[in-house]
Amino acid sequence: MKVVVAPDSYKGCLTAGEVAQGMASALRAGHPDWEVVELPLADGGDGTLDVLLPALRGEYRQARVHDPLGRLVSARWGLAGETAVIEVAEACGLKLLACEERNPLVASTYGVGELLLAAFEAGARHFLIGLGGTATCDGGRGMLEVPGLVERMKGCTLELLCDVENPFIGPQGAAYVFAPQKGASEADVQTLECRMTEWAEIILEMTGVDVREMPGAGAAGGLGGALMAFFGGVRVSGIDRILDLLSFDSQVQGAGLIITGEGRSDLQTLDGKVALGVLKRAGGIPVALVSGQIQNREELRAAGFSSLVQITPDDMSMLEAVKPEMARKNLELAINAWNSFPRG
Repeated sequence: MKVVVAPDSYKGCLTAGEVAQGMASALRAGHPDWEVVELPLADGGDGTLDVLLPALRGEYRQARVHDPLGRLVSARWGLAGETAVIEVAEACGLKLLACEERNPLVASTYGVGELLLAAFEAGARHFLIGLGGTATCDGGRGMLEVPGLVERMKGCTLELLCDVENPFIGPQGAAYVFAPQKGASEADVQTLECRMTEWAEIILEMTGVDVREMPGAGAAGGLGGALMAFFGGVRVSGIDRILDLLSFDSQVQGAGLIITGEGRSDLQTLDGKVALGVLKRAGGIPVALVSGQIQNREELRAAGFSSLVQITPDDMSMLEAVKPEMARKNLELAINAWNSFPRG
């Protein structure tokens, strides 16, 4: 039997490549006659660079940029011909800050502008930009402060890999929905919403683009809206675009089973995440969901997953479960114990 393993990362624990490798290794050990294809995935968030760049046969580059608090860091990006692969979290991500440093009132996207400029100067004219994991809620204002960026980016094409539809402002906007995840208090959220509202009006005056209710403009703390308004960025489904670029449909031809997964599966899985994207593109092939934790099982089964496998024992603490070596061990044990594919 041919099996395709196509997981997302187990966030904060294992990369998508490590998860795919762990799944595949256990499958090959238990079923040496099976053809196992490894296809690690992402949806525009963390891991997008490492998933896309090999498929595009590009090369890794690095740029010195300022992090959300203005400190110099080395940010990775990728170049394949005239196409740049950018993860904005490399420059303004939560991963760059300690928990006590998180403060969207001061965090800036300036480093994203520096990263875009570095890619442009290296010859990039088409940009695949993963929006996710940011520590910011400045509406892209910091990015636009980079000298010469707006002028240089004219004529470039930008694809914004993003599956959220949140608008720039309002109850479902960047401040109310995402800022609390980045360290904002209730009072901070009100301040940020006022700032974003004022900034949206300035954007409208400067570009003629009204981002206030634009779907996806609230992505990455409003960075999505700035990229759309100033650079003509086009929002595309992150998972669908990545599946296309990885030739997913041809990769799964002839497969009897697809295995996907993520760190935690719940109702959010059904809101444009990697696992749902795989399920929608499976073409009738059974799709098993193998994740670190699984909740909302009834809803996930109703969505169409053929099997639900949680790798973390119920009595194991999260602190222990997210240790990479423990996660690898749990993944191997779970796959080995699951001997009747594709039955749940």
